[in-house]
Amino acid sequence: MFDLLGDAGVVDAITVASREQNAACGRELITIGELYARYAPDDEDERNDWAVDGHTNLVAELSAALNISRGRASARLDYAIALRDRLPEVARIFAAGDIDYQMMAALVYRSDNVIDDEALARLDAAFANWAPKWMKLSGPKLKERIDMWVEKFDPEAVRISEKARDDRYADVGPISPGMAGIWAKMTFDDGVGIDDRLDEVAATVCSDDPRTLRQRRSDAMVAVFAKTFRLRCQCGQESCPAAGAEDASLSQVVVQVIAEQSSFDGDSDNPGYAIGHGAVPASMLREMTATAKLQPVRLPPPCAESAYRPSAALARFVRCRDLACRFPGCDAPAAKCQIDHTIPHPLGPTHPSNLKLLCVTHHLLKTFWTGPGGWADRQLPDGTVIWTAPSGRVYTTAPAGADFFASLATPQANSFCRPRAGRSLPSAD
Repeated sequence: MFDLLGDAGVVDAITVASREQNAACGRELITIGELYARYAPDDEDERNDWAVDGHTNLVAELSAALNISRGRASARLDYAIALRDRLPEVARIFAAGDIDYQMMAALVYRSDNVIDDEALARLDAAFANWAPKWMKLSGPKLKERIDMWVEKFDPEAVRISEKARDDRYADVGPISPGMAGIWAKMTFDDGVGIDDRLDEVAATVCSDDPRTLRQRRSDAMVAVFAKTFRLRCQCGQESCPAAGAEDASLSQVVVQVIAEQSSFDGDSDNPGYAIGHGAVPASMLREMTATAKLQPVRLPPPCAESAYRPSAALARFVRCRDLACRFPGCDAPAAKCQIDHTIPHPLGPTHPSNLKLLCVTHHLLKTFWTGPGGWADRQLPDGTVIWTAPSGRVYTTAPAGADFFASLATPQANSFCRPRAGRSLPSAD
């Protein structure tokens, strides 16, 4: 590909590709703005009072079309609306490739408080002139340049920086099979207090404990959350004053794991899947059987249940099969989803072939934004759901549980008949 290019030619190819990338992104947002204009006519007064509005409907369409989350689709729509309605000159230079996505986002964000139309038009023109020259600036210097022009045209609209303490968070996620990581950001005094408490609990063992300080601090975190505030020493000496301490445990916390029965029995080394956290090694599954409560997940019988609300066993199967919201582009976990009848009950059966998970937002969207110009869904016996968007585009989603356990997607025919015992399949903890 580059055999005929010298070094300068390769550099030229990089700059051309960069401009093309910027331009493509700019055109994407301009096109999203066009779809917004078409989806938000002035005569939609009735739908404005619905539980989901046109903005939510458009976000759902973008999420499905781009195969991205609802949050990311909503952010792109917000930028598209800002470029269309507030900063058309910025949109023009973005689509020409003169600025990148980060520059566009900074211009939109830091001018968001400008409400005077004349001031905004003058600011838009200034941005279009200066922003290509600001591409080399670091974040703080770019903010200074943008705020200088906002100050010039609308002094009261300069965005005041958010307090650092507002950017607090605590996240937990898988980092390797059987292990999880914790990341947090908090105020300085809280961080120092937690650090001291971990050292304090880690020091409740004797000097012969075989664990490293880092390992004891990790165990101390569990002890703090379990409210035991001390560790059982692992030195093995009966005379150790810490030998009688209770093991810190979060055993009362429910952790849902899907696994094949053979993995629990020791006949297979296939890993299990901890919902929302990833793979669990078979060896750890077998350790969990000492304290875990096992609930079988069974392939439901061909007979549909007569009630609207699925039984506990059927609901457990649907949640294990789907794992997340079945709307295209959405990954809301099963715990935050509702069970939806694809064909409304009682015309549609309470059966896996007609049941799926939807988060609250997409459940409301399906309920309200339906009929001509709305969303339509069709479900196949193996749990596949085929969606038709208001634009006419078709999107297909498959049950995520089948990625780990193919048997969960076994086609399920249904009929109204007398129930009989189902066939046993994976176990859920």
